[in-house]
Amino acid sequence: MAGRVKWVTDIEKSVLINNFEKRGWLPVTDTDDWNFYWMSIQTIRTVFSVDTGYRLSDDQMVNHFPNHYELTRKDLMIKNIKRYRKELEKESSPLAEKDEGGKYIHLDFVPVTFMLPADYNLFVEEFRKSPSTTWIMKPCGKAQGKGIFLINKLSQIKKWSRDSRTSTFMAASSGKEAYVISLYIDNPLLIGGKKFDLRLYVLVTTYRPLKCYMYKLGFCRFCTVKYTPSTSELDNMFIHLTNVAIQKHGDDYNHVHGGKWTVDNLRLYLESTRGMEVTGRLFDQIHWIVVQSLKAVAPVMNNDKHCFECYGYDIIIDDKLKPWLIEVNASPSLTSSTANDRILKYNLINDTLNIVAPSGDITGDCRWSRTPPREALGNYQLLYDEEQALSENAERELRSRSGQSLGSKGAKGAGSGAGQRPTAATWK
Repeated sequence: MAGRVKWVTDIEKSVLINNFEKRGWLPVTDTDDWNFYWMSIQTIRTVFSVDTGYRLSDDQMVNHFPNHYELTRKDLMIKNIKRYRKELEKESSPLAEKDEGGKYIHLDFVPVTFMLPADYNLFVEEFRKSPSTTWIMKPCGKAQGKGIFLINKLSQIKKWSRDSRTSTFMAASSGKEAYVISLYIDNPLLIGGKKFDLRLYVLVTTYRPLKCYMYKLGFCRFCTVKYTPSTSELDNMFIHLTNVAIQKHGDDYNHVHGGKWTVDNLRLYLESTRGMEVTGRLFDQIHWIVVQSLKAVAPVMNNDKHCFECYGYDIIIDDKLKPWLIEVNASPSLTSSTANDRILKYNLINDTLNIVAPSGDITGDCRWSRTPPREALGNYQLLYDEEQALSENAERELRSRSGQSLGSKGAKGAGSGAGQRPTAATWK
């Protein structure tokens, strides 16, 4: 089928189109028959809507799962992680172990979060326990830092509430909208005095059984202004939000490097300042967070065989080198702000297509039944293969939760091909 795949996209990005053309795939209009459709999250709603009655044929593939929003909407991600924790508690799973204060030991990887307006009273109760803390408020369905603000007083929420008795939240002049409010990570790890977060790419080819890959070429996004926890600067988003969509408007934004570091640079910096063992443990914990978040949504995800997903994970590291999952993006930006950006995103698409449509094979079953050979993964590494994990001894499932760390050696093991079993690591 190679060279005869017919593609269509409603995202006009050259890194996509160049990859399709390199493979000799044929462009068609969206009204024609197609085999491969890289679509926006708006279009996926139409394709899988019960109203359209559309059915994908065996030789058609799309880049989103029908209800991807179970992970990529901020409120639903939190809801699913909370449900996952409770289910593990009921099963008396060691993963759900808590400390003396009632905090999860292994599953404490998202900041304390409430949904507004539904959890308003619960939030107020929590806020009053530590009235000097800072919280960050985000609209559930928006991206690129839109509509986000920080608060440290209950009165600051009132301006977003139409009626404080019912706590029906609405942004000024924009209609009713649901929000999440999370405890702000006010002790972020700083480099050069500036806050940053990690953007990591994770490919999921199937949820049941779960099979996912981590892209090794993620990057850090830095703020342009030095960080301060001062309450007088809560409104300065150049200090607090790392989104390029915001930072590019700052006076100190650098258009050459775009305020970005590669993950490799971060790792090198941490190894030289904190040591290799500590750094290895940090990245093991990040991998652990990714897999647990995917496991949390796997039971509710519509596991359509025609679908795959390349997620953009946003992780913040605090000054104790503890990673926190902030959110997951269904359509991570393919826009290039720098030359290195363009190379990275071109390679990301190239390596993704090599896994989901090897040699132009569009049949969804081909991705379920095998793990590509290591040389075909490009910059991806196999992060978790549920079928493989279930075939291993049960006691290995949590061996490294006792404090062992595999560091970079574990990461290499995780990228092994189907013929090799990766070494057990924390994310397993």
